[in-house]
Amino acid sequence: MPEHGSYPHLPLQRENPVTEKRAGQPPRFVQPENPASHGRSLQQRIEQAKIQTDMDQGGFDERRLFRFTVAKGFDPDTLRNISSDIEFVSQEDEQIIVAFVSDAALESFEARLASLVAGEQVKYKQVLYDLQGVDGWSPEDRKGWALRREGLPSTSPFLLDIELWPLEDRQDERTKLWQTFEAWLTEHGIEKLDSVKHSGLTLYRVRCDHSQAKRLLHHRDVRTVDLPPRYGLELQLLHTDIQDLPEIQPPTENVPGVVILDSGLTTGHPLLASAVGDSQSYLPDKDATDENGHGTHVAGLALYGDVEGTIRERRLVPELRLFSGRILDENNENNTGFVENQITEAVRYFHGTYGCKIFNLSFGDQNKPYIGGHVKGIAYTLDTLSRELGVLFVVSSGNVLGSQLDALEWKSDYPQYLWREDWAILDPAPALNALTVGSLARYDQTIISQRHTNDPAEIPIARRDQPSPFSRRGPSVGGAIKPELVAYGGNWAVNTRAGANMLIRNSLGELSTNNDFVGGHLLAEQSGTSMAAPQVAHLAARLLSEHPQADPNLLRTLLVAHATIPEASRELCKEDTEKLRRICGYGRVDTRTLSRSLENEVTLLADARIANKRHHFYEVPIPDEFVSTGRRLREITVALAYTPYVRSTRIAYKASRIYFRVVAAPNLDHVSTMFNKATEQEDYKNIAELSNPDVSFKTRGKGTVQKATWCFKQFYNDAVLRTKRLFVVVTRNDHPWGELHSATEESYALVVCLRDRENEQAQLYTKIRNKLQARTRERARV
Repeated sequence: MPEHGSYPHLPLQRENPVTEKRAGQPPRFVQPENPASHGRSLQQRIEQAKIQTDMDQGGFDERRLFRFTVAKGFDPDTLRNISSDIEFVSQEDEQIIVAFVSDAALESFEARLASLVAGEQVKYKQVLYDLQGVDGWSPEDRKGWALRREGLPSTSPFLLDIELWPLEDRQDERTKLWQTFEAWLTEHGIEKLDSVKHSGLTLYRVRCDHSQAKRLLHHRDVRTVDLPPRYGLELQLLHTDIQDLPEIQPPTENVPGVVILDSGLTTGHPLLASAVGDSQSYLPDKDATDENGHGTHVAGLALYGDVEGTIRERRLVPELRLFSGRILDENNENNTGFVENQITEAVRYFHGTYGCKIFNLSFGDQNKPYIGGHVKGIAYTLDTLSRELGVLFVVSSGNVLGSQLDALEWKSDYPQYLWREDWAILDPAPALNALTVGSLARYDQTIISQRHTNDPAEIPIARRDQPSPFSRRGPSVGGAIKPELVAYGGNWAVNTRAGANMLIRNSLGELSTNNDFVGGHLLAEQSGTSMAAPQVAHLAARLLSEHPQADPNLLRTLLVAHATIPEASRELCKEDTEKLRRICGYGRVDTRTLSRSLENEVTLLADARIANKRHHFYEVPIPDEFVSTGRRLREITVALAYTPYVRSTRIAYKASRIYFRVVAAPNLDHVSTMFNKATEQEDYKNIAELSNPDVSFKTRGKGTVQKATWCFKQFYNDAVLRTKRLFVVVTRNDHPWGELHSATEESYALVVCLRDRENEQAQLYTKIRNKLQARTRERARV
């Protein structure tokens, strides 16, 4: 990865002022045009909702659950002002689920409405004004995405996944909820197969018939009922002679490890064996051997990165240690229990035993596309483990099945379908604290096309460096950019001699290790975002070799800071770059300067901890040479990452909000004054960021890893970077509900890159290093 003449990345120094963020404006109070009419409407809806809740079954206590449609920006915690007996349960889009813990609590609420209708004085009436409608949580509301789409299986019995409402802050009630629900299952003859029990997530997998499923859809404590996951993959084999390969030497001691959580590993494979550290199974009655082939294929890409290039150039030298945790069976499925539990057990084992920090999960639940709302399931599990253990998960965005379109539509409608609703990323891709990876096409010529160069029968869907037709798109919760990165994952083609009805899904995939090597098939090729993710996991692990103390925040920041969207992809969506980011994120990682800097491409690093409602300031040292008047392309890239506490009952989801702004100012005093708490509201709003970032402040700030690049082709004498100094301002501003759950000081990583690639004589690195050393000496004298 490092080039000849490369240098260690430089430190980015933080300036001394740490100012308090000015207070935000309180929510605007809006009174309905006719308060009495508003109250009457709520009364009517309450009566209808009571009829609906009377149809609910079960429940660990006597409370009633209601769904309130609320005004935008409504704070659920204000319900406590009305009554301590009204409990906030969850937030679902612009709706909140609340529990009235007793009939008396409901009667008290209705009495307030009656006073509002009568024109009497009502305390905290603004809370009532923000309530727009009331309903129960109906059986239709409880149906998950897959169940709504496909319906219940036609034959009984069948499996269903049940999610209960979380009780995050009430352990005693949560235990009672679990015990009561399990007793209810037994009472109604519903077989419990497995469960996941966390403070913010409770799942059950059950076996039942149609009548029992109907009861589940009416159970008061059930949040969703859905079909179990479906992990389907196809494998195409290539033949390579094992005799052509040299003996593979083991990696050196103390190299980083990468853990593959998949279908297991063929540990005796000649290309993998010397690097295998440990292989475990987390499936009952199954050993750690890969019976499917998917895990072994993914493992080769995680170990070598570009396997095709490695084989071609005979660079078969493992630089990482390889670990495997089997969580999928021979069909690449998991019907033994909740994969969340097995992932958690595997991660704790490999992290605790070997100190592993990089984990690859190359699968997606076809039954759980992210179409808005709360994050749950595997994604929530990964987000919580990321923060607790300080590990990095690299996950695939998920694949669209070939059956979703006919072959002609795959070609003729490309790329428009990439942004369709049913192309949404699959669980666990929405995980904000993980890196999600989509797929690009590397090849656009099938084997048949290569053999018959004059035959146009097989037409590729995508061209090289364009999004793979099967790659799924974001965003994630809150509009966060997902996937963040893309890598080569394969392509599909259409056979026109078959009347354009045949979709070609082989010979255009990524080459990697095959579990059936004993039969003479050392290598295989396969297409899917599953093949893209391990290539990024490989890069993350390689970064650890260069930066052994790096935490996941720094790894994510470095990878994203060095990513760009390929020009071939940009051509597909020239007029709407925000739309392009839903499928390509920040782009594909350029490895040339990922781990080390060059004279004309310099990376500066910082990691710090920031308190809530505070700003951190960093001056970017820009040499005069960088802003010289010659016409050539120059770039400044800034990236940031943090790992917040998350909560599945909040649409906001992440408790902390950390973001950056890049501003030009005459000096540090000036920029710190601009961001001071005492700054006038209008002045604060009008603080201008450096013009023309490729990703706006609003868009990038929605994610936990953020990046923007500024491009300059010409600097005139009055250019802002020639007349002012450049600062990066990092701000933390937590949600009020999140202050109790976040650390007093939250960690983040910041990366700044300066690139002057067209100037081969540039001495950026030398001059920036000299500036930093001079600044260090000056500070030491003060």
